[in-house]
Amino acid sequence: MMRSMFSGVSGLRAHQTKMDVIGNNVANVNTVGFKSGRVTFQEIFSQTLQGASAPDPVTGRGGTNPMQIGLGLGVGAIDTITTRGSVQRTDNITDLSIEGDGFFICKGGSSDTFKFTRAGNFTIDLLGNLVTSSGMNVYGWQTLKNDGSGEFDTDRPIEPINIYSDAYRNKRIISAKNTSMVQLAGNLDAAMPTSSGPSETGGTGETGETGETGTNQDDNILLVPMTVYDKLGNAYKIEVRLWKTGANEDGSTWQWDIPSSSGVYTVSDASGTLNFTPEGKLNQAPNSPPIKITFEPDASKGTDQFDIELDFSKITCYAADNSVAPEFVDGYTSGSLVSISIGSDGVITGIYDNGQQQALGLIALSYFGNPAGLQKVGDNMYLPTPNSGDYKAFRPGSGGTGMLNPGTLEMSNVDLSKEFTEMIITQRGFQANSRIITTSDEMLQELVSMKR
Repeated sequence: MMRSMFSGVSGLRAHQTKMDVIGNNVANVNTVGFKSGRVTFQEIFSQTLQGASAPDPVTGRGGTNPMQIGLGLGVGAIDTITTRGSVQRTDNITDLSIEGDGFFICKGGSSDTFKFTRAGNFTIDLLGNLVTSSGMNVYGWQTLKNDGSGEFDTDRPIEPINIYSDAYRNKRIISAKNTSMVQLAGNLDAAMPTSSGPSETGGTGETGETGETGTNQDDNILLVPMTVYDKLGNAYKIEVRLWKTGANEDGSTWQWDIPSSSGVYTVSDASGTLNFTPEGKLNQAPNSPPIKITFEPDASKGTDQFDIELDFSKITCYAADNSVAPEFVDGYTSGSLVSISIGSDGVITGIYDNGQQQALGLIALSYFGNPAGLQKVGDNMYLPTPNSGDYKAFRPGSGGTGMLNPGTLEMSNVDLSKEFTEMIITQRGFQANSRIITTSDEMLQELVSMKR
């Protein structure tokens, strides 16, 4: 039997394999995160009819090259092209693409093995789990460091990310925070006449409601209202009262206090003096201790006392209208989760109806030394192989991984113009090999017909 026929058969098989890969590439041209394949050929074993000989300088005979007949071709490699695909903007808050190297880490349950993907079309299920379109959990970190920095502890093992709750906290609710700092800013009118101060004290009547502020006060007492919060998030309307007590060539003196409210709250150490220089600046000694008052809600509120630091450093005393107002008051009531956002650093942030935000989780990315060595297992997932290296989890933007691009998806890296060109070349290669077979068959037919 003619060797050319078997060479043609090997050519048909190899080109058919290449066409299969091209067909898969074209079929997945719109698959999220798909990486195209490439087939390369190599010749197979050649039959040696005569070996090479060296030249003989004695006889003057020249050397000869080996005489070999190739026996066809085979598939040398089917490579995965890992170049990044183009980005499609979706504006969906849970859609993510990776700006650079790296893979999302996923797992389909406790009995499954870790799998990896570039497709970031994630959703949130009924229980709050961040999952892939096929229901696999997306992994990252949820435990915060104990140092109060608000950073996630990336030294701990990764775990499934849940937006609503985890083993450490209920993320649907953000806890209330008591007020610990009040900063006032503005101007006290230096032209105001002096006053003997309030003759009666008042305050708020009920939590969050403004009450009487004094019945016999004159018009020369400035009232600065604000809202503070206790440890349970109860709101209290309080007032800082300021009045001028004296002035001379060395400056002016003002008094301040915060009245208590009977049956609602008690304020301790809530009075003091403010001295201003002739230039209208607050005369405050460097490194002077902060002014602290003790705020104690009524026992019926179910919480204990807390300290509030008062900062008057941004108050001036010029001959201009009174404009003192709270510039900063911390503390807030509890809030419920209303939406989330994901940053380019992989941090998932919860937004609550009280205007506060808190970090809910950190998405992890894996890095492989040879991503082309990963094995495709369907559902846009990959498994590590001995040639890809073991995975390592990093926060986005570290360890060789790229940053995230929220609200976008990475599309397939299939180049249709290239695939169609390869299709034409493959078709012609298949056609030429089929001609080898038919021509070899005709030659064999002529050989057989010699005996009639």
